[in-house]
Amino acid sequence: MGDPQSLYKKGFQHFIAGEYDLAASEYRESVSLDPSLAIAWNGLAMSLDRLGDIDGALEAGKVLVELEPNEPLGHTSLSIFYQKKGMIPEAEEEKALAMRLTMAGQEK
Repeated sequence: MGDPQSLYKKGFQHFIAGEYDLAASEYRESVSLDPSLAIAWNGLAMSLDRLGDIDGALEAGKVLVELEPNEPLGHTSLSIFYQKKGMIPEAEEEKALAMRLTMAGQEK
């Protein structure tokens, strides 16, 4: 066991090495210790997507969006996961929300 940030960093190293199963394991441990660590939820979602676990990626992505509702990245990821599941209306809704958030961020 370690601290959530260190586990996240280990997960990221595994992710960039293409070791998605090891990355997902580190990210899971990280969020179990700190469920509010949004970046680890993002890493978990991306790892699960790479492993073909779209349902798991979708669930992790939903947590990410709950933690950071005004961050376009999470909504973009959800859009992609919904597309992969054939849930087109949901995908379009998330994509539109991500675009609105991006535009709002550029206006600041």
